[in-house]
Amino acid sequence: MIKMSALLLNRGLLIRKHFNKLGGLVLLTSLLLTGCSSTVPPADAHNLCSIFKEKPSWYRAAKRSEKKWGTPVQIQMAIMYQESSFRHNVRPPRPYFLFIPLPRKSSAYGYAQAQDGTWQEYLDETSGFFRSRTNFADAIDFIGWYTNKARRVNGVSLWRADQLYLNYHEGYGGYRRGSYKSKPWLMNTAQRVKSRASNYGEQLRRCRL
Repeated sequence: MIKMSALLLNRGLLIRKHFNKLGGLVLLTSLLLTGCSSTVPPADAHNLCSIFKEKPSWYRAAKRSEKKWGTPVQIQMAIMYQESSFRHNVRPPRPYFLFIPLPRKSSAYGYAQAQDGTWQEYLDETSGFFRSRTNFADAIDFIGWYTNKARRVNGVSLWRADQLYLNYHEGYGGYRRGSYKSKPWLMNTAQRVKSRASNYGEQLRRCRL
């Protein structure tokens, strides 16, 4: 009888151990899938209402940035689309010489395509810790910070998506010098950002979130 009780106890412990392992595996798998899905670009990147319905955490983060820095949500999102198409880990292409990889031409990285030096400036000015260019909330806050600084430094309205993008691309000094004037392709890109921001704004106004 004692041996039978001990046998049943051992079996119970083995079953519990098995289910604990299984539960841990299920939890780990769930976390991994959640993490992967959070970085997948939105299904319809051309419709801001669809984006925010698919990713409500993005809407909350964009609204926080708008409240903090003053740049309208639709303009922040239009700039991010232009920079990365909402891909979290994109970098500039690496050039090759024959089969030898060469250094990238820019350190731009992540949703906002923030360069190393500018990202560090953002961290220093905002007392940022544990922030990442591959995190949407951090990247959209960076765009809000940068465009707000364009207003303070160069007097650009936070509602001028095209001029904000020219600041974003050329830097504050480059914008002041008018470096973009010799780049027709960049002027066209800035107009596309302006048009997208206008469309995003109209979609957002009609959207129920």
